[in-house]
Amino acid sequence: MIGEALDRLLPSRQTRRAAERDTDKAARRRHLEAAAGGRRGTGWGGAGPLTEDIAAGGPMVMRRARHLHRNNAHAAHGVGNWTGALVGRGIRPAVQDARADYRRRVADAFESWTEQADITAVTDLAGLQRQIAQHLVVDGEALAILHDTGDGLRLQVIPPELLDWSKTAELSDSRVIRNGVELDADGRRLAYWILPEAPQTSFNAGASVRVDARDVLHVFHPMGAGQVRGLSWLAPVVVTANELDQLTDALLTGAKVAAMHAGFITRVNESPDAEDFSENMSLEPGAMRVLPGGTDVKFNSPEQAAQVGEFLKHQLRTFAAGMGLPEHLLSGDLSEANYSSLRAGLLPFRQRVEQVQHATLVPQFLRPVWRRWLAAEIAAGRLDASPDTRAEWIMPAHYQVDPQKDLEATRTALELRLMSRSEAISARGRNPDDLRDEIAADDAAAPANGGADD
Repeated sequence: MIGEALDRLLPSRQTRRAAERDTDKAARRRHLEAAAGGRRGTGWGGAGPLTEDIAAGGPMVMRRARHLHRNNAHAAHGVGNWTGALVGRGIRPAVQDARADYRRRVADAFESWTEQADITAVTDLAGLQRQIAQHLVVDGEALAILHDTGDGLRLQVIPPELLDWSKTAELSDSRVIRNGVELDADGRRLAYWILPEAPQTSFNAGASVRVDARDVLHVFHPMGAGQVRGLSWLAPVVVTANELDQLTDALLTGAKVAAMHAGFITRVNESPDAEDFSENMSLEPGAMRVLPGGTDVKFNSPEQAAQVGEFLKHQLRTFAAGMGLPEHLLSGDLSEANYSSLRAGLLPFRQRVEQVQHATLVPQFLRPVWRRWLAAEIAAGRLDASPDTRAEWIMPAHYQVDPQKDLEATRTALELRLMSRSEAISARGRNPDDLRDEIAADDAAAPANGGADD
């Protein structure tokens, strides 16, 4: 009896071990300051699995990012610069084959097709690339549908919200649907569930339609392994940009109110029969006024606008850092820039641009379009080419802060055989075959004596 009573009063061995494990975990957490609690650890957020976080907050972030892009001057400027850096006037292919005539024939066929690439006939392939890049930055993802028509391949860029965020289900054969994307057991994309039109409310979205993955290009720059949907690149700055807008509006309102009042006149010794002289107190250039006795003037001299200048600059730098841009590409302010600072700021940005171009745009958009176009043209008999023909993609040239220094560096690299002429030409955004043909045509058109045309 006594033993049973003690067992009920004292913790069991299993309970003690669980308590010891909890104590041990807490002690280990204290060795990692980032995981510690206490005063310094309160108020911190915690991120869960990436896919779940995007599924929960992605649609709202997308809407807020679009609002910023359409209404915030700095966000619009930053998105425009990101888009321009990614695609410029258009990314073009350089056909890979040893035969020059074959390269020229395939390249000419592709160039002719790019003019009709848009199924809506509003733009060409370069314009579609710009749309894809802008959706990628603002919405975090872009969608394009591939249509095989009697005239060849056509592309249709659609708003990414048409990919049904609400479509999530467990299917047979270990297949799953995650926010409109159907995956197999290995995470390969099988299909996309696309809405017929953009939902105006959560009740009128209509039923989404299953579209085979081979007919859909889903372009997004993954932040981590296993990510299914994209997240707006403006996500880190949405709150900062909104508060910066509110601060700017408050400062402008304060400045307007202050500008309405030059000063305030107070009566020090008020008397019932005091003369009203307020109508004669307007300010004019060079005017001198005599005030009645017992009055005092206090001029309105607000200083808050002058005091927040540095703070606003700091907030803009934070804004730019959150978008991955050099500060001047967000604010447009070059007052404190010089050659060294511009180059130091542009180099890491260009490295990031190339990462997105070659790791996202090429494998998710450009290469699939090339393969699909090539297969369609060969199947239709419009092009005699090998279906395995490869293309390297020529990215838009980066405009240099000092072009002369860049040319000298390229010349040195060529002389030391650290770079091929084709690589140097491609780095300037040109197709080597096109440039060689243009130079040959210029030489052929030159006067027989080799001099320049008059």
